[in-house]
Amino acid sequence: MSEAFDDGSEGLPCVLSEDVTAFMVDPTLPPWAMGPIVAAMVEIGETRGLVAASTAAKDWPECRLLPLGEDGALGIVEYVIAKDAVPPRVIVTRILLY
Repeated sequence: MSEAFDDGSEGLPCVLSEDVTAFMVDPTLPPWAMGPIVAAMVEIGETRGLVAASTAAKDWPECRLLPLGEDGALGIVEYVIAKDAVPPRVIVTRILLY
């Protein structure tokens, strides 16, 4: 469940792009990947996309990369913080597994 922030609001819903949705339901997705991916999406949503380990694009700070697994050993999750969208949300745009 999302926690309330100091301004009284909660975390943002974390939604998947069409490509990521197809990736997540692909039967060839390694079973070991599901847990870390879901955990990352929960953390992204609860923190409004401002996960401590994520990095922002220089020219587009709403676009962020989050290392997946310890020190990014499993891959990267790319997402966009769409706080001005109606309704506001975080969109996972790509997942790259190593």
